[in-house]
Amino acid sequence: MTRLKAKLYTIWCWTGCGLSTAFWATVSVFGSLVSRSGRLQHYCMRRWSKDNLWLSRARVEIEGLENVAADRPQVYVANHSGLHDILSLSAHLPIQFRWVAKKSLFKVPFMGWHMRRSGYIPIDRDSPREAARSIVEAAETIRGGVNAIAFPEGTRSRSGSLGRFHSGAFALALRTGVPLVPVSIDGSYRVIFPGTLQVNPGTIIRIKIDRPIDLGRYARTDKQRLMEDVSQVMAKNLNAMHGRRRPEEEREDAVFRWIYGRSGRPDYEALRARTAAR
Repeated sequence: MTRLKAKLYTIWCWTGCGLSTAFWATVSVFGSLVSRSGRLQHYCMRRWSKDNLWLSRARVEIEGLENVAADRPQVYVANHSGLHDILSLSAHLPIQFRWVAKKSLFKVPFMGWHMRRSGYIPIDRDSPREAARSIVEAAETIRGGVNAIAFPEGTRSRSGSLGRFHSGAFALALRTGVPLVPVSIDGSYRVIFPGTLQVNPGTIIRIKIDRPIDLGRYARTDKQRLMEDVSQVMAKNLNAMHGRRRPEEEREDAVFRWIYGRSGRPDYEALRARTAAR
């Protein structure tokens, strides 16, 4: 019965996600015909994110909101271990911002249409020359007053641990000269383990927004030093947040208890094994 309940819940979540994605992306695309600022599209993304956090029963604990500036642009860099990184930041950051994303994502139906019409910032990774041009154009956009968020690992971590950084986000930040804000996210990979479809309810996603880094202390050639400094900050924060995880915190959620009762739980080890095998 537990396995059946878990499958029914997963089907419910993915069906709801599909319907929410189609609805809010359609509203965003048509709304962009009358809203050129991107504010309506950002509202659609925020509502879509809240829908899917609710469906998956994920709870978000966020600290460091005092480091989010409302009066000047900033570049935020965050670790990436699951879809719920995007949902959590979109739903809870109290500012307008634009995602920095690889150019190929802009071709995905619904999501790509929304991204293009919302003014998201594409980076072409396939061609070094085009990547450099993308960074120059993106820097002009940010200096014009737009907040941006990038995942410097370039892809999701399959274990929740911090991956190797790519230099693009840091080259962009150094070119803009605006403050760079490290954002550390723990727990999102546990909602849907990479390479699986099962949705695990009750997960707490913890976010730490660190103090902005003044890039005036770095030359444009200091990408490696900046990457190392940010990596150290994120690794320290992730270790601290992981240590705050409570053994039975998922069971505080009513849907989790409906599926697994008073003592059961998802087979996290089997899910990790499936992730590692892919």
